[in-house]
Amino acid sequence: MATKLPTVAIIGRANAGKSSLFNRIMRSQQAIVAREAGTTRDNVIGKASYQGRDFWLVDTAGLKPAEDEFEASIQDQITEAAEAADVILVVVDSTKYPSDEDRRVAKTALKSRKPVILITNKIDLKGNLPDSEFLRLGIKSIIRTSAEHNSGITDVLSEICQHIPAKQQSEPSETLKIALIGRPNVGKSSLFNTLAGKQQAIVASRAGTTRDVNRVRLQYHGQAIELLDTAGIRRQGKQEVGIEKFSVLRTLAAIEEADICFLLMDVNELSTALDQKLAGIIAEAGKGLAIVVSKWDIALGKDAYTRDALAPKISAQFDFTPWAPLIFTSSVTGQNVAKLFDLALSINANRQQKTTTRKLNDLLQQSIQKHPPAGLKNTHPKLRYIVQTDTNPPWFVIYGSNLKFVHWSYKRYLERQIRDIFDYTGTPIKLSFRDEKQLKANRERVARGLAPVTKAYKQAKNAEKQL
Repeated sequence: MATKLPTVAIIGRANAGKSSLFNRIMRSQQAIVAREAGTTRDNVIGKASYQGRDFWLVDTAGLKPAEDEFEASIQDQITEAAEAADVILVVVDSTKYPSDEDRRVAKTALKSRKPVILITNKIDLKGNLPDSEFLRLGIKSIIRTSAEHNSGITDVLSEICQHIPAKQQSEPSETLKIALIGRPNVGKSSLFNTLAGKQQAIVASRAGTTRDVNRVRLQYHGQAIELLDTAGIRRQGKQEVGIEKFSVLRTLAAIEEADICFLLMDVNELSTALDQKLAGIIAEAGKGLAIVVSKWDIALGKDAYTRDALAPKISAQFDFTPWAPLIFTSSVTGQNVAKLFDLALSINANRQQKTTTRKLNDLLQQSIQKHPPAGLKNTHPKLRYIVQTDTNPPWFVIYGSNLKFVHWSYKRYLERQIRDIFDYTGTPIKLSFRDEKQLKANRERVARGLAPVTKAYKQAKNAEKQL
């Protein structure tokens, strides 16, 4: 079972360098960075990792005077970010004396009683002030940075890691967690209520009623299940400022927590780019996935022919997740709703499936004979053997040499070969490649007592014996 990732929120007044700091930590240009103050209007969210610790990083809009309703909503958003975060980074411009806005940001952060770190940014510029000038903000932990020149970033990450738990191998839970994911008003809350058998969520025709994650526990054929109903994610340009912005983060956290995600789509508005993006996030997170077409009772011209005609079109839009089953439902008539539980149990069983090393290696050798991997003129990848190292999701490691030359299309080919023999419907499978030189080095380290005997090490050694 996955656990909820901690959240780190970056707050501060406009043009202090929050987006530059976000980009440095994420090692990418996800936020818009510009000289004009107040460029960032929305939360920008990314999943960061450092020293075995994973967390959501949130870059919030800059704090500006509430001259109108829109700016007031931005300030509400920052308050919401501080309340929802586990760690708060307050960013100030080190070349300017603390202002009333800085004091307001610091007060908002400290009021949350969460760990707060003060980042004095832009220390590369002339006239930057000493930390003593910022002590009046009341934040004890102060780190000097230059996000533009990548200075002090590791200090920030190290300090964050002091306040969040290390990534742990969580014990398998007996409770199967199912998250309902999708855009607003696609019928998530109605389906949640129908599955739960009682009125748990507020159901309304107005889009975006659900602001947080609703939960209910139930039993189905002896299996404990927890349903998670999430607030819908709108397309970026249509998201409202304020509380709804932070529902995006809660939805991502629900995906992280769930074992299986049902991606809901309104039958009258199918296969949008956002639906595809959500499917990609779920697959990348290694979660089970089923695509659920909702509101089938109000589909125009609905009949078997329509369903048979729609299914290939939808599948073509999600060709990057061809393993995800497609089901048509109606919460009003109850059509196929009960089947969702059976589908979830089936996907869960597939995710737990273990395959013998002997069968896997027979499959690998047959696949290579049918279609050898291509390489450079005198350098071809050699795939020697394969082992399954994990379940939930199923994870396979292939050992060999010159593996850096394995083309992505050949990895797809190997995945198809595995899926043709073993039923992994509804779940992504992960493929990793490890060079034999690395394995040999690991053996030597274990023999000299410099490294522990890991599960993966044992599996690789057993696989070699069976060849």
